[in-house]
Amino acid sequence: MNNDNNNTSSIHEFDFNIICEYFSSVKRQGPGSDTTTRRAMGMIEGMDQARQIADLGCGCGSQTLQLALNSKAQVMALDLFPLFIDKTMERCRMAGVAHRVEGIVGDMGNLPFGTESLDVIWSEGAIYNIGFERGMREWRNYLKEGGHVAVSEASWLGESRPEEIERFWHDAYPEIDTIANKTAIMQQLGYTDIKTFVLPETCWTTHFYQPQAEAQRLFLERYPDNKTARNLVENQRHEAKLYDKYHEYYGYVFYIGKK
Repeated sequence: MNNDNNNTSSIHEFDFNIICEYFSSVKRQGPGSDTTTRRAMGMIEGMDQARQIADLGCGCGSQTLQLALNSKAQVMALDLFPLFIDKTMERCRMAGVAHRVEGIVGDMGNLPFGTESLDVIWSEGAIYNIGFERGMREWRNYLKEGGHVAVSEASWLGESRPEEIERFWHDAYPEIDTIANKTAIMQQLGYTDIKTFVLPETCWTTHFYQPQAEAQRLFLERYPDNKTARNLVENQRHEAKLYDKYHEYYGYVFYIGKK
């Protein structure tokens, strides 16, 4: 931590870095699985012919790796955090597919791609960073005619839910909505052949929350007196408890559409 006179800036930088460090210590930065990535790939017509795929908000690259292993395409893996890009490229090198993956430090709200240059835009658990409607609207411009978008997004699984979980998600992500309303947005924006499926509960439990237990223990040992570290771990544990209590009311949903 930088201890110069600019305390606000240095503390912010330290907190930011510590958060990135925590999430880079686990395989997945959000609910998902290799199986659901491959399932979504299998629902895209012409996926085997795709040549340019952008994976936006790639995190540490779990889905990036599946995209590279199960297609012939060049995959551009983009994330705002350099540490995540480093992790992604390391995994791709170990799997022998790094020659078809380009790691890009960039902003999903200001993409470095040409208009109508991409066959597929992929984003698992990350479109919330700019909002579902904005992402679907802006990203469509980068797709070739007949290209596809595939994102996983937190969604309500019914029309009503208990106040506690309603309040939590309203604070965490006000754009959470029902599957019907999300697909209606896609239709209004001109997407066709829209397909959806709800990710299994194991994507939250087995593949996301459970692996964090050991990471949390080690993280708190490394930063025993750091408030940011403690609050981050407490927040993740709270989220896991809420999911255990209310998982029938919400989940991640894959949304796939064609331009």
